[in-house]
Amino acid sequence: MKNQELALVIGNAIEQEQFDTALEQLTPLRPIDIADILAEIAPSLAWRLLDRLPNRATVFSYLDADVQELLARAFPRANLARVVGEMPSDERTDLYKHLDQAQKDALLPALAQAKREDIRKLAAYQEGTAGALMSSDYATLEPNMNVSTALATLRVEAPDAETIYHAYVIDSERKLLGVVSLRALILAAPHTLMHNLMISAPVHCKVDDNQEDVAKTVARYDLIALPITDEHGALVGIVTHDDAMDVASDEATDDFHKSGGVTSIVGKLKDASIGVLYRKRVFWLVLLVFGNLFSGAGIAHFEDIIAANLVLVFFLPLLVDSGGNAGSQSATLMVRALATGDVVMRDWFRLLGKETLVALCLGATMAVAVSAIGYMRGDEVVALVLAMSMMSVVMIGCVVGMSLPFVLNKLGFDPASASAPLITSVCDASGVIIYLFIASRFLALG
Repeated sequence: MKNQELALVIGNAIEQEQFDTALEQLTPLRPIDIADILAEIAPSLAWRLLDRLPNRATVFSYLDADVQELLARAFPRANLARVVGEMPSDERTDLYKHLDQAQKDALLPALAQAKREDIRKLAAYQEGTAGALMSSDYATLEPNMNVSTALATLRVEAPDAETIYHAYVIDSERKLLGVVSLRALILAAPHTLMHNLMISAPVHCKVDDNQEDVAKTVARYDLIALPITDEHGALVGIVTHDDAMDVASDEATDDFHKSGGVTSIVGKLKDASIGVLYRKRVFWLVLLVFGNLFSGAGIAHFEDIIAANLVLVFFLPLLVDSGGNAGSQSATLMVRALATGDVVMRDWFRLLGKETLVALCLGATMAVAVSAIGYMRGDEVVALVLAMSMMSVVMIGCVVGMSLPFVLNKLGFDPASASAPLITSVCDASGVIIYLFIASRFLALG
C-alpha cells in the first residue's frame, strides 16, 4: 500500500478514534517511514496518533521542520513538552529555534528545568558553528575509574546518550582528557583504570569552529562522534557522524546551487514560493546581463570585418560555447577540489602549468575538428582562423575556469560562486574578441 493510501486509511481510523487499528498499521514500519505517512495526514489528526506511538520522539525527529512546526501548533502544550523532552538535545534545540516566540514562551515552562537550561544554552550558539550543531547528550567517565565502574556508569547513562560507543574522560573541571571506546572497555581487564586505557589528546573541535570544518574533521578521522570543547578546553558537547553528514550534504547542495548561479534555497524546492525562487535567481542573471555587454561591444568593434566575411557569423556560437564549456569543466573540478581540501592556495601555480598543458591538448583536438568544417564552409584562411581561435578560447576558458575559484577563495568568497553562468559570460566576451581579432588580422591580409 502506498503512503498516500495508508495515510488515508489511518486518517479515517483516527477520526473514528480507532487508534489501535491505526497503530497496527504502523507497527511493522520503521520510524522514518512512519514519519512520511504522518506528514500526509492533517496535523490536527496526526498529533493524536503520534502522541500514542512508543517511539514518538524518534518519529517526530524525522519529520521536516515545517511539518514539525505545524504539529507543534496542533499539540496541546503538555503533550508537546512530553515529546520534545524525549528528543535528542540537538534536535530539540533545532525545533525550538523554528518556533515563533509565542510557541517558545508556551513550551519552555512545560519542560523540566534541566531541559530548559539545555535548550537556552544550545540555542545561544551562533548558527553555522559547532555549538549550534552539537548535542549535549554524551557519556563521560572519570580518569580514576576502573573498567568495572565505567561499564556500570555507562549502563546508567546509556538511555540518555546519543552514543556510548565512545565515552569521554574528563576531570573535575570538565576538561577533556581523553576518549575510551566501548570495544576497549569490553576487552580490558576489570581493574584497568581509565587514564591508562584512554586515548589522550583526542581529536576535537572548538565550539565556535565552522560547521563545515567540523564535518570535514569527522570525515577525515572517520569518527562516530567528535567532542566539542569551549575556549578553556572543557567538554561541552559532541557532534555525531549523522549530523556531520547532514552538514556535508547541505554544503554540497549549496555549492551545487551556486555553480548554477542560484543562491541557496532554504527547504525543499517543491515548497519554495515563486517569490523565493525569483529572488534566488535574479541577482546573477541581472549581473551577467551587463557582463554580456562586452560581447556586444566586441562584435560592434569588428562589424566591418564581419560584414565583409559573413561566414564568420556561422562559427561564432561554436567558438564561444567551446570556451565556456571548457572553462566550466575546469571550474567544476577546482571548486570541488577546494571544497574537499584536495587542493589549497599554494597549489595554484603547479596546477596552472598542468591545466595549460591539458588546455593545449584539448584546444588542438578541437581545432583540428573545427578547421575541417571551416575549410568546407570557406577556405584555408578561414580554417586557419578557426583553428587558432579555438586553441586560444579553449586555453583562456580553462585558465580562467581554473583560476577564478582560487581568486574568490583568496578574497574570502565562496569558490562555488565561480558559477557556470559567470565562467560562461567571461569566456563568451573574451572568445568573441579573440576570434574577431584573429579574423581581422588574417582576413584583412587576404
